[in-house]
Amino acid sequence: MIESKAESRATFCRICEPLCGMIATVEDGRLTSLRPDKDHPLSAGFACQKGIAFTEVVNDPDRVTMPLKRTPDGFEPVSWDEALDDIAARLDAIHRHHGSGAVAWYMGNPAAFSYSHLFAAMAFAKGIGGDSHFFSSSTQDTSSRLLANQFLYGAPFPVPIPDLIRTDLLVMLGANPVVSHGSFLTAPRIKDRMHDIVKRGGRVVVVDPRRSETAAQFEWLGITPDSDAYLLLSILQVLFAEGLVSVRSRTQAKGLDWLQEQCAPFTPELTHQHTGIDPGTVRALARDLAGTERAAVYGRLGTCVGRNGTLTNYLLDAVNLVAGNLDTPGGSVFSTLGIPGQKWGSMAMGAALRRSYRNKRTRVGGFRAVIGAEPAAFMAKEITTSGRRQVKAMFIGAGNPVLSVPNGLEMEQALESLDLSVGLDLYVNETTAHCDYVLPVTTMYERDDFAVTFQMFQATPFRQATDAVVAPRGQARTEWDIVVDLVARMTVRTPVFGALRLAAKRAARRGQRLSPRPMIDMMIRMADGGDRFGLRRGGLTFRRLAEHHPHGVVVAPNIRTGVLGEVVVYPKGRIRLAHEDISSEIAALSRRARPDDYPLRMIGMREARSENSWLHNSPLLMRGTRIHRALMHSEDAAARQLSDGDAVRVRSPYGQIDIAVSLTDDIVRGTVAIPHGWGHKGSGGWRIANQAGGANVNQLMSSDPSDVEALAGMSWLTGVPVQVEAG
Repeated sequence: MIESKAESRATFCRICEPLCGMIATVEDGRLTSLRPDKDHPLSAGFACQKGIAFTEVVNDPDRVTMPLKRTPDGFEPVSWDEALDDIAARLDAIHRHHGSGAVAWYMGNPAAFSYSHLFAAMAFAKGIGGDSHFFSSSTQDTSSRLLANQFLYGAPFPVPIPDLIRTDLLVMLGANPVVSHGSFLTAPRIKDRMHDIVKRGGRVVVVDPRRSETAAQFEWLGITPDSDAYLLLSILQVLFAEGLVSVRSRTQAKGLDWLQEQCAPFTPELTHQHTGIDPGTVRALARDLAGTERAAVYGRLGTCVGRNGTLTNYLLDAVNLVAGNLDTPGGSVFSTLGIPGQKWGSMAMGAALRRSYRNKRTRVGGFRAVIGAEPAAFMAKEITTSGRRQVKAMFIGAGNPVLSVPNGLEMEQALESLDLSVGLDLYVNETTAHCDYVLPVTTMYERDDFAVTFQMFQATPFRQATDAVVAPRGQARTEWDIVVDLVARMTVRTPVFGALRLAAKRAARRGQRLSPRPMIDMMIRMADGGDRFGLRRGGLTFRRLAEHHPHGVVVAPNIRTGVLGEVVVYPKGRIRLAHEDISSEIAALSRRARPDDYPLRMIGMREARSENSWLHNSPLLMRGTRIHRALMHSEDAAARQLSDGDAVRVRSPYGQIDIAVSLTDDIVRGTVAIPHGWGHKGSGGWRIANQAGGANVNQLMSSDPSDVEALAGMSWLTGVPVQVEAG
């Protein structure tokens, strides 16, 4: 008997943004285990339980491994040729009768972690015609941050991040990196980096309605849900009123006097009624931010998904600017790639997106698109609302919008009315269960990769590329290969599709498949550390990274500062503060009334063993008693005669759910915290997830245009008014 030989291969995890180094064990071509990579320069032997458990996703018996077609009797396997021929023919007919405006693509969060998926979605959604719809999970988590960048810097992708390695005061709003591991901030071992701040005599202050896992380890400043804009306005008011404005800010930005006028009414005494934070605490925090040489304010998901997400993110950067902490060591800094001419590319992108933002409006609600994406909250309405550009065909890649967009029941019903729906996913989930076809795609360990999306968010400039660790299971393909093969079968003629077909034919004549990898290789070569196409001996390429530096390479010890002239695309590299949209949002703050029948405010909540909805089928992550529950302050519960573990009904003006409640004192009174991503109900093919069930918290959210964040079209997911009563 011949014994199988285990082989270890260095790679990296792509579940979330730290991109931790992993060692994959492969036996007979099968992934048998994953463990943290001790030789990774940044994660240095750390990986969370989600990353370690991913072997179970790769080998999951419930995973889709061949094309599935929905029939009256359920899903049946079909060949790739049968699936793609039928999809192409039906898509051609829809395009012929209704135009490109009848076609939509939804891109879920995991797509950001795969250059193959990213390029595929862009090529298809933009290539099929200028009227097509493109929806993305960005309007569930990031669009307001990107739009704030566009207002301030002229382009969406100069994203400021805290200089964790050098800061002495870190103030965090709406972030729980001990569980989430960081977002818009690629920093493996982020918990250790925060503790390093304290060890060198600094402070970490966590502003959150809940004493989160992060707040419990540092200083917690409790705040009323969705009131961050009020807090930031009052900090700015103190900075201006007490003469704490940095001299440097006057050279960095235009419009400081305008900003001072906007903030003047928001004294800490006035904002106290909204935030619940004592005026003295606000003043002390403002003085500390101005008086600490190396300080940074950082906000993440909780600052993006409230009623004023764009305003809040704008104010975050304004505080850093006015206090003298923007683009300076230890402050809020910009990670640049160092590509020659990068600013000109940002200028062109910024100009195009500003034109699009000014001139294009969504069919439903009349909203402006941010980075080309329409509000995901409107997907169902775009399907069911008749007229020109009504969606007839929908592609859903790596997403489960029935559980992630507001009013999931509306989304379920809308999916059933489509002429064509195609899911590209690992599972038949609550959304893809309604699709005509579910096409099997590769996991992160079955494809080569380079985390292109996250290169500019790295706390330590770093490069790592990986080849595929194992071959795809069954008949799984990358999203890029699926799109290229689908386009080859279609008769729709557009410049992008024509170029794809021609390039694919040329590659085939060379015995190759068309791939976007050369574009990634070009970026690596031109960026800091790259070989500049032979001009820098020993410099990096995709191949050199994957083969000679499998654990990755640190290309600089710290992020460069003094780079505003490179990242700001406005004239003279100066930040632009004065915007009518921002003043309108500030004015709208005081006009919003609270519904009397819903005295509590609901917030979201990350769980250490969940990643949105798609890791609930892992036995390791679902071990023990995984019960979906809401967190509530014990005094709020006592007032309603509720006990720990009781079944309750949570009602909002828009819907209701039934869920168990857990009581705690580690939450601001009047707040209810409910994790998202649950609500599995047996309609899909993942058995463990279906057994877990839970409630779809987004049934409490509204998809009405009047309830979507006005500037970026963000779904309103935090600070939602609710009432809790015995179930």
